[in-house]
Amino acid sequence: MEDSVFLTLMQNTLILILIISTPILVISMVVGLLISVFQAVTQIQESTLTFVPKIIAGILTLIVLFPWMLNMFVSRCTEMFDYIQTMIK
Repeated sequence: MEDSVFLTLMQNTLILILIISTPILVISMVVGLLISVFQAVTQIQESTLTFVPKIIAGILTLIVLFPWMLNMFVSRCTEMFDYIQTMIK
């Protein structure tokens, strides 16, 4: 396998990871920001208060977006395997 083929496959894999993980990370970041603003306004300085809502938001996002994530993963993997087959021939 040539270096350019390997680098292209690695680039596609990393892009796929970024696309799939972005919604969960963004939602967790927004929830964390909202909890931080709430803590600043109410002067509650409990450091563990942000973890549970962020975990719940991440799990709910995963449940809602799992069909899209699975579809994206399967389609991109199919494209990558087709690319590998064309490079082998």
